[in-house]
Amino acid sequence: MRTWMAVGILLLCASPLWSDQVTLKNGDRLSGSISKSDGKTLVIKTDYAGDVTVKFDAIQDITAASDMHVELGDKTAVGTVTTSGDNVVVATRTSGPVEAPRSAMTVLRSAAEQQAYEKTLHPLWTEGWSGGINVGFAVTRGNSETKSLNVAFMTVRKGFKDKLSMYANSIYATNDLPGANPPTTANSIGGGIRYDRDFRPRLFGFVNADFFHDELQTLDLRSIVGGGLGVHAVKREATTLDLLSGMNYTHESYSAPFNPDKPDVKSRSLAAATLGDEFRQKLGKSTVITQSLYFYPDFTNTGQYRGTFNFGTVTKINKWLGWQNSFGDIYVSAPPEGKRKNDILLSTGLNFSFTH
Repeated sequence: MRTWMAVGILLLCASPLWSDQVTLKNGDRLSGSISKSDGKTLVIKTDYAGDVTVKFDAIQDITAASDMHVELGDKTAVGTVTTSGDNVVVATRTSGPVEAPRSAMTVLRSAAEQQAYEKTLHPLWTEGWSGGINVGFAVTRGNSETKSLNVAFMTVRKGFKDKLSMYANSIYATNDLPGANPPTTANSIGGGIRYDRDFRPRLFGFVNADFFHDELQTLDLRSIVGGGLGVHAVKREATTLDLLSGMNYTHESYSAPFNPDKPDVKSRSLAAATLGDEFRQKLGKSTVITQSLYFYPDFTNTGQYRGTFNFGTVTKINKWLGWQNSFGDIYVSAPPEGKRKNDILLSTGLNFSFTH
């Protein structure tokens, strides 16, 4: 019994020798488990203070007793890590020690962090989704009797070199006063899907499909299928700006003739160019601004075109709840006879966000 107690005490005393250690230039020493480093900061998990982030320039020595994945310029080594002066030494199990300047060490990951990183490169289709649902409702009674409901859904799945995004939105409004004509003042539904694939850090290709229905414009369904190339003009954590160009094919079907001279024709197809931009700006920790503008000049009917503009803000109230405002404008240069060229939507309400 005493022998086992002695062994246990020795193990407890020796355990710091088996842990990772980081010695700072001011003489402080941190013991625990090194998680990762990007060459600018290092994260070590300690028993007494949790995760501690240290500036890499403040580190004097590093000792990693467990195997780490280390990127040294254009090569990768796996093994225990120690520093020797201005150099770093990785003791690999297969090819012996690998030594390089500390400045060449751009990435340092534990086995768990490496596994998590590799998972982000090839995530399952059920993983990596984030998005939100916007809901707005209004009702009036008295001199006016109206009600309106607008719902919008947006989700994005980002991979290492690709992105899949889907959206849907609808607005329905009625005038409930007796004899109101028309009783339905808005009834539109839209949705779409887009897939982006990076070819280079700044260049990407995309394919997309969008669908739109508008009862008051007698539009049963507008289907747009297209694709093209885009440029990440700005790609920062807080700000992104993508510029896109390509081609699209559009088919429209109406419940009434869109041209009175051709009463039997209720559908049309056309080819058009796609020109657009998508902008995203994060303000502080709680507010995100998004804007998109698309212009579709018609090749089939020269001089005609369509355009869409969307602007929105979401301000977080807590982790999953926020306040949203959105403005949208859909413009058609040649609408059906008697219909207006613009459809404008302004809404505000709650945003319910999610991640998976």
